[in-house]
Amino acid sequence: MELKLWFSFLLLNVIYDVQSQSASKWIANMPTNIPVLQGSCVVIPCIYTYPKPTSKRILNRWKGFWMKGKTIVSTNIPKWKLTEEYKKRTQFLGKLQGRNCTMLLDAVRPTDVGPFYFRIEMPQYKSFSYPNTVTIDVKSNPEPPSMSVRVYDKVTASCSVTHSCPTILPRFSWSHPGSVSSRSKKLNTWQWETESTLTFVPQTTDSNMPLSCTVLYRGGKRAKSSIIISI
Repeated sequence: MELKLWFSFLLLNVIYDVQSQSASKWIANMPTNIPVLQGSCVVIPCIYTYPKPTSKRILNRWKGFWMKGKTIVSTNIPKWKLTEEYKKRTQFLGKLQGRNCTMLLDAVRPTDVGPFYFRIEMPQYKSFSYPNTVTIDVKSNPEPPSMSVRVYDKVTASCSVTHSCPTILPRFSWSHPGSVSSRSKKLNTWQWETESTLTFVPQTTDSNMPLSCTVLYRGGKRAKSSIIISI
């Protein structure tokens, strides 16, 4: 649901700004570089615009291609046969008629650095390869999660991470039993934050003991942080 709301936000805000400022130009709005954890996924946000056609012909066909050199990485054309390198690893999320060219790349590999660019083909109009590109900074290991703890009548501990994979969120586990809740929010067009909160009633045996949070990412990578409980 959050991913759908995010797309709606992009369409209502970014595309309006791009079109209103440059309705007569070929422009693609996308990040230039995205850090991604190896094995995880990344959603590359993309909004494009094009000059208004002088012909009165109605545009009703759009073919979109994400490219790496001459290799097609992803497309909105059903049953298109991608190379083995990208087969079943990409998904064209954007609706081209809404000028959204967003793509998902899953199971990110060290070779998935790019640069990637977007090409649009409109049979009733023109075709264009946008010159700006997206590169991916593939990280071998995740950063330790950020932790905080508050002690009153209860212990409330929080553990959070940032990531690029809103479709498959990180999973959290704690070294102490208790009530656990989680939330996720969008920080910008390509980065998300997911947080887990643990609440429990402390015992005397918990004093000065470490409390650990372990995060499991899409692809199997793990990261762990600990904090000492002072009661």
